[in-house]
Amino acid sequence: MSTMIMAACWPLQGMSASQKAVLISLADQASDDGVCWPAVKSIALRTCLSERAVQDALAWLQAVGIVYREYRANTSTSYKITPSRYDPSKAPAARSRATKGRGADGAPPADGAPGADGAPPPAEGAPGGADGAPPEVQMAHPNHQLNRHRTVNEPLRPAPPAAAGQGGGADREETELQAACRATWAAYSAAYETRYRAKPVRNAQVNTKVKQFVQRIGYDEAPAVAGWFVECVHDAYVERNCHGVGLLLTGAEGYRTQWATGATKTPAPAPAQHSHKFAGAHAAIFAGVRV
Repeated sequence: MSTMIMAACWPLQGMSASQKAVLISLADQASDDGVCWPAVKSIALRTCLSERAVQDALAWLQAVGIVYREYRANTSTSYKITPSRYDPSKAPAARSRATKGRGADGAPPADGAPGADGAPPPAEGAPGGADGAPPEVQMAHPNHQLNRHRTVNEPLRPAPPAAAGQGGGADREETELQAACRATWAAYSAAYETRYRAKPVRNAQVNTKVKQFVQRIGYDEAPAVAGWFVECVHDAYVERNCHGVGLLLTGAEGYRTQWATGATKTPAPAPAQHSHKFAGAHAAIFAGVRV
């Protein structure tokens, strides 16, 4: 999605709701250069319009200069959106349905007389078109000769019904994972500030490691294990590296086992004992003997 193209399209006025919906759908899929190539069917599904309504809107947008269509053989049509070229004055005049089939003076033709296009009027009780469809369905699109992929009078197939329980499952799982990651980082950060009197560094790499840790340990236990790791692990190597998230991830399963079995805090290393040589030196000094 290009935010620049989208921001330029939203304020535009002088178009119908369907035309604006199709334009925004194109802008949502366009690059920063304003280029996209969605199928008409895809636009129809996104905008809740029929394919015919989408075709009409695209023709109008092309007429006013805001959309340029490039018809390519054996591939999808390419669209280029140029909001700066929008000129509502070039919009084609809307045809009134009330005047369809009337004569030059607006009056309906006499019985048996041909209409404005030279075709005889339909017989009484007969459907409007040759195949029984209303006249507006049989009318070809103004730009149908340019579109090599369009099939005239092709009915719009209804969208397949969604399966029961389908949709939202992946979104819910992702939301639960994000919530677990936030809780894990909160527990880790609180314990870290308590121990080191400083906030831990957080960046994209740290976020990735936290996510991997949560996925390895589980959503429910990850926050408790992360907090326990900072608070209770006194391993010399871990302390030298200030309980980094990478060390938590490396030993994830082991730390989880220690936490689950109620392991007590690892005792801090005892201070180094003086050697006999230094002990003797101190004793000699206190005794006033030169070593």
